[in-house]
Amino acid sequence: MADEKLDTQIRREQIAEAAMSLVASQGLRRLSLAAVARRVGLVPSGIYRHFKNKDELLLAVLDRVEERLMANVEAARDEADDPIEQLRGVLMRHIRFIREGRAVPRIIFADDVHAGSPERRRRVAQIFNRYAAAVGKIIAAAQSQGQIRPDCNRQTLVMMLFGIVVPAGILWHLTNGGFDVTRHAQRAWQLFLAAAATKPEDVV
Repeated sequence: MADEKLDTQIRREQIAEAAMSLVASQGLRRLSLAAVARRVGLVPSGIYRHFKNKDELLLAVLDRVEERLMANVEAARDEADDPIEQLRGVLMRHIRFIREGRAVPRIIFADDVHAGSPERRRRVAQIFNRYAAAVGKIIAAAQSQGQIRPDCNRQTLVMMLFGIVVPAGILWHLTNGGFDVTRHAQRAWQLFLAAAATKPEDVV
């Protein structure tokens, strides 16, 4: 029974990953359960053993997005002890996330995800708030260690960091990768430090 549950969970994850891949290459409007089934080697009716409908599948896709965002935060915290380095790590991982997964901006910012589904709208807000809270904890640590100005509002700093990523991700998507999001993030990071760090000349 345990093996059966594990197999079912693995298959659900495979289906959600396939859906993300299809969104990345074709867009959300062209996503269909039949196309996802073909991608994972199932007959279309086989999808319904794991997901009742497209709405349920999209919620699973949002779960995968959240898992990756939170994993980026954890990886940045594990990689460095210094909070400033952790923040930079989160920023650059998020940029890499955008470059490697075109599905993310299409999923998070597409009206099709939110329209007519209060549940998905709440889920996207929940993901954003949890991610922001995790980044906010790193900023709080940097403030407590005297690296970031204590008079700076923590939530505002989080929004400033996200402001580096979100418009750049949209522009990267609109230009089919023509906009250099990595160079933009590196330059914007320096401006962020100049505004927020207590001694910006001591950090890079």
